[in-house]
Amino acid sequence: MASTYTPLGVELQATGENAGTWGTKTNTNLQIIEQISGGFIQQSIAGGAQTTTLSVSDGSTGAVLSHRMIEFTGSITGNQVVTIPLDVQTFYFLRNSTSGAYTVQFKYVSGSGDSFTFSATNKSDALVFASASDGTNPNIVTINTGIKEVSEDTTPQLGGDLDTNDHNIKIDDAHGIQDENGNEQIVFQTTASAVNQIDVTNAATGNAPDIAATGGDTNVDLNFTPKGTGRVTFNGGGAMKI
Repeated sequence: MASTYTPLGVELQATGENAGTWGTKTNTNLQIIEQISGGFIQQSIAGGAQTTTLSVSDGSTGAVLSHRMIEFTGSITGNQVVTIPLDVQTFYFLRNSTSGAYTVQFKYVSGSGDSFTFSATNKSDALVFASASDGTNPNIVTINTGIKEVSEDTTPQLGGDLDTNDHNIKIDDAHGIQDENGNEQIVFQTTASAVNQIDVTNAATGNAPDIAATGGDTNVDLNFTPKGTGRVTFNGGGAMKI
């Protein structure tokens, strides 16, 4: 009886087969197993919309689909599809390092089973499981390890204080801080090439906190601008209307 092969290319040697080459074939099998368990490989999918088929390499090393981590590379100018055979069952770390705003889909070669797709702007990593759950329509199962990009979390919540780590928070024009009900509390307006700003400084015991006009100009006014016929009031008492 002749030797057979697993879906990922490992040779299953039949009794009495491969006399004189058994050791070499065993070493090759061990190398294949090593790349399956922890191997890394890059696969270029550069070009226009196309399908890249990852095929098995029976009894030899190097098959892209028989690596634990696959990095997709190249400049893509159309949506990409990457396929694996229907009987492959393993998990993958996938990395999308392509350039170009197009999707990259990872799926079985045929059938209506679930697949995984990197969005056009998602240049990150994914952990997926090729289930071989059905002979005709197997599923690619996405293993959730948390968000890949902050922009993917539409209802983010902090579990602690936000430390800017000596960096700034950038706010788009006419956006700002809302209260817990989603109502505007502070709205920031921007001026192109601005050089002046407001400094807010807290104070120790016995001292007053400070709101100051600062910036590149030598003399900087501080404006308080009510809306319509509104007035500027101080501590609910005295008011100014000019």
